[in-house]
Amino acid sequence: MSTVDMSSAHWRKSTHSDASGGDCVEVAGLPEVIAVRDSKDPDGPKLAFSRAAFTTFTHHLRTGRHDS
Repeated sequence: MSTVDMSSAHWRKSTHSDASGGDCVEVAGLPEVIAVRDSKDPDGPKLAFSRAAFTTFTHHLRTGRHDS
């Protein structure tokens, strides 16, 4: 397992998030990965995905593949 340096990450919250906070994730595009974290716990764990994996995942979300 490799470690990704996220110290220079510029975190962005979804435009669908409202001012009250709620359950949100934030993403950061880094040179080698897309990083994801919980907006309520910015110092907590972070996940890193390859750009290809993140693109596939978001495509599936947009097309309803993960709807229950």
